[in-house]
Amino acid sequence: MKRRTKRSIPTKYTLLAVTVLCVLVMFVSFTLNLSGGPLNTVAGYVFVPMQNGINQVGTWLISRADDLASLRNVQQENKELQAKVDKLTQELNTIKLEQYELDNLRELMELDQKYPSYEKVAARVIGNDGGNWFSTFLIDKGERDGIEKDMNVIAGSGLVGIVIDTGPNYAKVRSIIDDASNVSGMALSTSDRCIVTGNLVSMNQEQVIGFSDLKCEDDAVKTGEQIVTSHISDKYLEGILIGYVSAIERNSNNLTYSGTVTPAVDFQHLQEVLVILDKKKTPANERGN
Repeated sequence: MKRRTKRSIPTKYTLLAVTVLCVLVMFVSFTLNLSGGPLNTVAGYVFVPMQNGINQVGTWLISRADDLASLRNVQQENKELQAKVDKLTQELNTIKLEQYELDNLRELMELDQKYPSYEKVAARVIGNDGGNWFSTFLIDKGERDGIEKDMNVIAGSGLVGIVIDTGPNYAKVRSIIDDASNVSGMALSTSDRCIVTGNLVSMNQEQVIGFSDLKCEDDAVKTGEQIVTSHISDKYLEGILIGYVSAIERNSNNLTYSGTVTPAVDFQHLQEVLVILDKKKTPANERGN
């Protein structure tokens, strides 16, 4: 009995059949416009979301890059603006300093005109004793400029003090607020005399110095009264404003008054002064004592 042999389909026929099938599917797809076919559906679920995601990532990266560029621009603008602010601040400070110096010079000019009969030389304060107040200090003019010991020093609105030491190009001044200072003063409206004494403690507490031994009629001298240098002082020229009475009371002896004086000069911010080159002429000075 003979065995049946299996017939195999030639490969060329298989390939032809697959090709025909593909052409047929393509023809049917294009003919019927099957845009929602299964392939398109799969593509819609797979490729479209991927594309959208890629687009969103790209958009985000571009946005971040723009933000970074904007931030760098803002930082650069801030640097430039800060540089301009610093420059303007420096210019403003310079203007303020120049204005302050101009005001001081104008004040000195007015003070110079207030005492026109005296010859004076302007000087700058170059150092003090290290305290809060200019109780003793150095100026940048000395013997070469005609400055001598016991010459009066003024600034602001009145009396600063007196020269106590000199060098070729400097001089040392003791102000009226110093504890060692005593000035013969008088009430301007009554010519009643008193002694004005320096007091750094009271200057620190209330910005005043003291006066004592004022002999006057009852209530003749009141607060606000101007106290000036008296004519009997052996070193201070007459009529220079010392300050204003800020408090006054009768002493226990019922004969004299004591109180405090607010100085006419700002002893915390002295920068420029005028030294009066005319010295008080007294018999002691004429003898060289």
